[in-house]
Amino acid sequence: MHVLRLMRAAVFAVVCVTVSMAMHTLAQGAPVAPGVLAGAMPPVAVGAFFLARRQRGLGVLMGAGFATQYGLHLWFSAGMVPPPTEHPHGGGLSAGLFMLLVHVATALLSAYWLERGESGLAVILRLLVASVLTLLVWRAPVIAHRVTPPARGDDRVPLVTRLLTAAVSRRGPPAGFSVI
Repeated sequence: MHVLRLMRAAVFAVVCVTVSMAMHTLAQGAPVAPGVLAGAMPPVAVGAFFLARRQRGLGVLMGAGFATQYGLHLWFSAGMVPPPTEHPHGGGLSAGLFMLLVHVATALLSAYWLERGESGLAVILRLLVASVLTLLVWRAPVIAHRVTPPARGDDRVPLVTRLLTAAVSRRGPPAGFSVI
């Protein structure tokens, strides 16, 4: 199960960091060095791996998404080529607000994607397990155990056992008939 969780975390890290970098570059106007992009993926993958231990709610995922986007913003800003000296389009406040909105949108989309993906994966796995179990039970050979009553007139069988044998009804479906 750890391998599946690791693969999901790695795919999420690649997509999340790449989308975040593209949006950051769009907002900032300067490209990010490839080494900076590669250096951002392992921490995001480790965080996604630990968050994927169990199904999380949208609130937890949004908090993690905002923290991740803040960290990625700082990481990408430090690794811009060339380092930014002024914001594009000449406006400090409007450019900073645009950058904030870009990272907030990316965090919300990442959290929503993770939450819906987790829910979808959980449903698929539950259906798969239920299908496999149903097939196993359906295909399982019918094992019939014959119950043999104690021999009549045998003095070794206690009287209580003989009375209970006569009183217990073993009525039920035929041995060859099976429902699930």
